[in-house]
Amino acid sequence: MKDHIWQRVVEIGNYILRHGATVRDTARVFGVSKSTVHKDVTERLPKINAQLASQVKKILEVNKAERHLRGGEATRQKFRVKNTVAD
Repeated sequence: MKDHIWQRVVEIGNYILRHGATVRDTARVFGVSKSTVHKDVTERLPKINAQLASQVKKILEVNKAERHLRGGEATRQKFRVKNTVAD
C-alpha cells in the first residue's frame, strides 16, 4: 500500500472515531468518495490497525442504525425552511 493511502486510511479512521462522523461527512471532509471511505475503513484499516478498525466499525454500525432518523430530520428541516419562506 502506498504511503499516502496508508496515511489517509489512518486519518479517516481517527476522524470518524474523534467526531463520530458518518461516511458521507468523512468523504466530504477528505475530498474522496463514500466508496473510498468505506473501502478504507472496512478493508484497509483492519490490516493497518485492528484496534482502531474495531472502534470505527462500532461507530459506523450506530450511524447505520440511526440513518433513518437523520433522513427524517433533514426532511423536516427542509420543509420548515420552505414554510417559513412562504409565510
